[in-house]
Amino acid sequence: MAERVVLHVGLMKSGTSFIQQVLRHNKDLLREQGVLFPSPWKRQVQAVKDVINQGAGPWPELVEEINAWPGTAVVSMEFLGPRGAAKTKQIVEAFAPATVEVVITVRDLARTIPAMWQETLQNRGTRPWEDYLAGVEAEDRSSPGPGRAFWTRQDAPGITETWQRAAGRDHVTVLTVPPAGAPTNLLWDRFAALVPVEGDVDLAVRANPSLGLASLLVLRELNVRIDDEDDPLTPRQYERIVKQLLAKRGLAGLPGDPRLGYDADWVAARGDRDLERLRALAPRVAGDLDELRCAPVPGADPADVTVDQRLEAALAALTHAITVLARRTTSDD
Repeated sequence: MAERVVLHVGLMKSGTSFIQQVLRHNKDLLREQGVLFPSPWKRQVQAVKDVINQGAGPWPELVEEINAWPGTAVVSMEFLGPRGAAKTKQIVEAFAPATVEVVITVRDLARTIPAMWQETLQNRGTRPWEDYLAGVEAEDRSSPGPGRAFWTRQDAPGITETWQRAAGRDHVTVLTVPPAGAPTNLLWDRFAALVPVEGDVDLAVRANPSLGLASLLVLRELNVRIDDEDDPLTPRQYERIVKQLLAKRGLAGLPGDPRLGYDADWVAARGDRDLERLRALAPRVAGDLDELRCAPVPGADPADVTVDQRLEAALAALTHAITVLARRTTSDD
């Protein structure tokens, strides 16, 4: 029976992909230290989706595997973060009598807002940056839109409080994402100390680079055109062709593509309020809560991007797609 279960519940765009890839890449080393990271990671995704909906299939199977493990188990899936009181209680109680430790990675709002807009575009979103910002600033959760979508997933104090009620305040840790320019291993070191994982861990995992602003604008326009088609792509086709092939492989990290910048007084003020709310909850902290104070994010505005920059991004995506298609055609021959 598992002694400890570490639930890494997000938040979204807070280094979760990096932590998950390191865990996956080093799962054998973790096992040698008595730490189970159920694999493949896709099983965790399916199990979490299952428990969110009804918990009648993959979730009980994952719980059974963890409960049979005689050490520490780690589950890392950001969909767990914004669950309500009843669901978080159900999730924690599923692993009784093991001790459940909840880890919530949190990033400052100034960096999170542009990252979340990018995430919407990589999942078929079509809302322009200005409209997205207006919706997030309005914080309207009464109807579908950017306000509800963003703050449901990024209300760090609210999510922390909900998990504290389910697992106990002493069993919830807020792990702050280091500021830009910090050593690349610092986020992992903070997480590893909570599991714990000791010794040299291979951090040479595939990067998850952001898209530049010209690429994001091209992707948004592509989404608009796809949705206007009489026979639009299925979700599976979009995931495989647009998100993975074009965006993550063809456009991510494109040299010379300007980054999306952001600086607004309301974000700094809201970040300070969230920081004070977190301090009042007195969670365990890995890192420094002051790292959540907002600083201007350097970069460009969509209006600054030239037609030539958008054309370069579109051609890069097209070139990559044609190259991949040619390789597949050759292999079929």
